[in-house]
Amino acid sequence: MKSRAILHLDMDAFFPAVEVLDHPDLRGQPIIVGGSCNRGVVSSASYEARRFGVHSAQPMRTARRLCPDGIFLPVRMSRYREVSRKIFKIFKRFTPLVEPLSIDEAFLDVTASQRLFGGPEDIAKKTKEAIFIGTGLTVSAGVAPSKFVAKIASDMDKPDGLTIVTPDKVRAFLDPLPIKKMWGVGEKTQRALHRLNVRSFRDLSLVSVELLERQFGQQGVKLHSLSMGIDDREVVPTRVQKSLGSEATFSEDIVEIQEAKKQLLLLAHRLAHRMRKEKTSGRTITLKVKYADFVQITRSRKNAEATDDGAAIYSTACSLLERTDTGKRPVRLLGISLSHLSQPGPGEQISLLSEPEESQKRRCLNQAVDSLVDKFGDRSIQPAALINP
Repeated sequence: MKSRAILHLDMDAFFPAVEVLDHPDLRGQPIIVGGSCNRGVVSSASYEARRFGVHSAQPMRTARRLCPDGIFLPVRMSRYREVSRKIFKIFKRFTPLVEPLSIDEAFLDVTASQRLFGGPEDIAKKTKEAIFIGTGLTVSAGVAPSKFVAKIASDMDKPDGLTIVTPDKVRAFLDPLPIKKMWGVGEKTQRALHRLNVRSFRDLSLVSVELLERQFGQQGVKLHSLSMGIDDREVVPTRVQKSLGSEATFSEDIVEIQEAKKQLLLLAHRLAHRMRKEKTSGRTITLKVKYADFVQITRSRKNAEATDDGAAIYSTACSLLERTDTGKRPVRLLGISLSHLSQPGPGEQISLLSEPEESQKRRCLNQAVDSLVDKFGDRSIQPAALINP
């Protein structure tokens, strides 16, 4: 059986790279993109900032301590999505088998593309070149006969790297790697493996499957296979998105419930715009509240019909807020998400004739708002309650 050719493509420090793209004077600076002030977390850091120990998911307070002269910027998700769409269009020039992992990385199965574009290494080079020409950004690539090995390979030579692992070199590539490089192995599993004297991929491959199954269940069996590069998972082009959300961490704790509702209004309309942009709607609305002491709770409601309307999302979120201690306990973060998503089928069109008059008015209003936001930005039009006198 012919070996598969899988690419894992991972954009280099994507959020900071887009900021440099838009503001060239930032090039070479330690850029940290994330939550406001000291309250949020780092979403992404440039390689210059990473030299100071800054990394994603780190508290912004820690990042400021490690890199006091860093350039701290807010997340501009709409801009990053815009660039991401261009990148994924380039991916699809080389194969229809593109499986997104996130906004800035994907697997590509190019097994059947070699007749048109050359071998896997050639395809990886052509893809990297096309992305740089099309966007001005760099991407690191891993090429291997499986998704697991390709993902590890893409991380070996960042930024702008290219690592090729041919089928006959898989074990030689994996054997010396530390076990922490294994995708999906967290600190707890690492400690448990260390107790079995497992420090490298080779160590893990030499442990009996029976022992690993006793210690870790089916996960142990899977880890044993992965340690030898055995991964038969297909590249799946259509990943079903399960939820969409919007959240904010506040520079000062919210203590009044009316202020919390004002913030929910902003989040609801941002989320609704994104839902309509992605041509989806959701039935289940979930409110997330994180208190000042970092205790986090969620409250959900499943509605009879799916919605992409900001007013409807906001109304439900406010009723869910009443079931929390907001107003009694300081709040540092609020978030709203929609799940049980639905999308119109191919060629399906929503008929205004079957809608109540009020729904027609809401739909037309939302279309007008979306048009203005797309043209002038999300601050160009917003509910009156959000406009400071």
